[in-house]
Amino acid sequence: QVQLVESGGGLVQPGGSLRLSCAASGSAFAINAMGWYRQAPGKQRDLVAVLINGGSTNYADSVRGRFTISRDNTDNMVFLQMNSLEPEDTAVYYCYLRTLWTRQDYWGQGTQVTVSS
Repeated sequence: QVQLVESGGGLVQPGGSLRLSCAASGSAFAINAMGWYRQAPGKQRDLVAVLINGGSTNYADSVRGRFTISRDNTDNMVFLQMNSLEPEDTAVYYCYLRTLWTRQDYWGQGTQVTVSS
């Protein structure tokens, strides 16, 4: 089993920045992919950014150039630096991890990001 714990959400004004963090813990797992999804009220959960084993990254078109995903392999952590935030970025952000060998998906509990003046 893998546990994911997010932190760093909050309220920010349009144009501001936030940094989300996610720490993965558990027994004997290897990571295939780790990243972030988000879900706004009344909408489906969508990909924001993901880092895949080997170094490739995928970003949603709506955040490319504003958000940056990074990872600390030593501590099994993933970060999302969010700049130039817009009201449309308001959502619950979920940390995501897929294990390497069993291809199991895990989710964090979610952290609220609200962009409003």
